[in-house]
Amino acid sequence: MSGHFLRARLRRAFVILALGLCGHAAAAALEDEELAKYWTDDALRVPYRAIETPGRRGAEKLPLIVFLHGDWQDGTDNESQLAGRGNGSYELVDAAREERIPLVYVVPQTTDAYWPPARVLAVVRDAQSRWPIDPRRVYLTGISDGATGVWDTLKAYPACFAAGVPMSGMTELAGLGPIRDVPQWVFHGSEDDDTDVETGYDGAMVGSRAVVRALRAMGGKPRYTEYAGEKHVIWSRAYAEDGLLPWLLDQRLRGKPCDFSALAR
Repeated sequence: MSGHFLRARLRRAFVILALGLCGHAAAAALEDEELAKYWTDDALRVPYRAIETPGRRGAEKLPLIVFLHGDWQDGTDNESQLAGRGNGSYELVDAAREERIPLVYVVPQTTDAYWPPARVLAVVRDAQSRWPIDPRRVYLTGISDGATGVWDTLKAYPACFAAGVPMSGMTELAGLGPIRDVPQWVFHGSEDDDTDVETGYDGAMVGSRAVVRALRAMGGKPRYTEYAGEKHVIWSRAYAEDGLLPWLLDQRLRGKPCDFSALAR
């Protein structure tokens, strides 16, 4: 755990104690209506919801967390992608608000059970036009087909994202080489009844266990959490892991950050 996050937890403990003595509650859990509606200002017109957490100091640049939903939340209504508290990903925002850690969290929506990398980039570009995003701290996370979208986007732009957190996903082994050094924390349930942890759908794309094994064989060092006995829907548990947010926010691009506005549209 980073020193910054440990200090923040100690401050939180004192704040909660003080609030408790005063008869007040800690920060309220994030509600859907708190996430404003946006559409990217380009030909794709990608719908997304977003919120900035408090705590920004001066001209500080903000980390960006992009959450990619699963296929049953496809559409264009800019609402259904928030179901189930963003499939548990609101836990990251709750933790950030409780610790007063400033960040921007966005939840785009896709169609056809697929996340084209260009669609993800459109959302990042649009977010950069609205908030002071730190280009060295852009993070991707997603569940099920969204996890596949995380890997597809990392493969397409391996030098642009500081970390990826795919859950219950699958991808092809081809293309993993360029992302072996991208920090990744992968989650899956050992008894996944939708996307097999080892074989995926028994096609070219394999499950998380096989992906992690391949990355490690290439010299990568992904973190991997496999929940014994758990099925497909592990996301609320995974996003509530105490170490996840501090680990994510500790990751930064080592090289020159990407100019997202200059990438192919």
